[in-house]
Amino acid sequence: MKLRLPALLLVVALAGGACSGDDDTSAALAADDTTTSTLAAGGSTTTTRPASTRSTPSTSSTTTSSSTTTTEPEVSVTTLPEGVASPLNGLAATDVELLDRRALAVKIDNHLQARPQSGIEHADAIVELRVEGGFTRFIAFFHDNDIDYLGPIRSLRPTDATVARAAGAPIVISGGQPWIQQLVARQGVGLIGEGRGTFRLSSRGAPHNLYGSTETLRAVADSRGYDDDPPGPIVAVGLPDLSNAEPAETIDLDWGEGNHVTWIYEDGVYARYQGGLRHDTIDRDGEATQITVDHLVVLEGVLSTAYPPGDGTPVPQTDTLSGGRAYLFARGVVVEGTWTRAGYDEPFVITTPEGDEVTMPPGRPWINVFPEGQPITWS
Repeated sequence: MKLRLPALLLVVALAGGACSGDDDTSAALAADDTTTSTLAAGGSTTTTRPASTRSTPSTSSTTTSSSTTTTEPEVSVTTLPEGVASPLNGLAATDVELLDRRALAVKIDNHLQARPQSGIEHADAIVELRVEGGFTRFIAFFHDNDIDYLGPIRSLRPTDATVARAAGAPIVISGGQPWIQQLVARQGVGLIGEGRGTFRLSSRGAPHNLYGSTETLRAVADSRGYDDDPPGPIVAVGLPDLSNAEPAETIDLDWGEGNHVTWIYEDGVYARYQGGLRHDTIDRDGEATQITVDHLVVLEGVLSTAYPPGDGTPVPQTDTLSGGRAYLFARGVVVEGTWTRAGYDEPFVITTPEGDEVTMPPGRPWINVFPEGQPITWS
């Protein structure tokens, strides 16, 4: 992975101590999970670190933190020249020319049989969304980074396009029901299915075994004439005011139906556990690395059911346009607010109750499009 430099150079004065297969034109797969759960995507109504040695957290939910306060260090900022940072995360590539190209969105499986995933630790941003049966899936966005061993890749859902459109990114998928593919295509989002740039692993069972190379998949996008413009932001990057934020070092997200994800802040990053177990990625050589990110964003939206206009199976979708509660977890604290959005082509805008915009600090984000009403707890 290429060396990346922060788009905002932070000089920290410490106060009182160290701070720490299917092509988009071919027949698609039917819904591939059991449906359990009505706004449809678009105009019609119908997002390598060393392995951690942290102990496994308790699977029980935590309670919202008390009134403990922290003192944030003073920060002075020098801004790098405009255009050298990825709008997905505020980080710059050693090769600046790589920022002057499209982002690629890849749909990643998160079924029990899909873990550990591969290559997502190299993504510039990851979005997690709810699908059937309480399961989630990821959309891994690659802008200035590439990886030749990424997966497992899985099928399309209506909400995917509403997120990918903000970044102007085509979506790499492993099929999807025809009515969903048609819905997404009407939104102007390019689709890349199984074929050139993907391969199946004999060591894993289908459908959890489709992998790909982002470099080759970019060539597929080029051959189809998809726009090659740099991405727009999903959530704006900046320097949030964390001076009065509440501590939040253990975050538990209850996605529903027994699916709990816990993030623990330590050594400056958030480490992921799912179902009380450490959640790893694994590389081509079999080396496991715990999933870590620099900060978390949670955007609550109404979870509903999208129904096909004719033949097909209903699937869950989450509203990403109407607004809702929002949370930024960064540097071991939390800022609460609400999100709004001007359209599917626009970023999510987070504001505090006082009306101040909340931006993500530079760093790799994990953005959760989270079902409204499900518990979010921290301590």
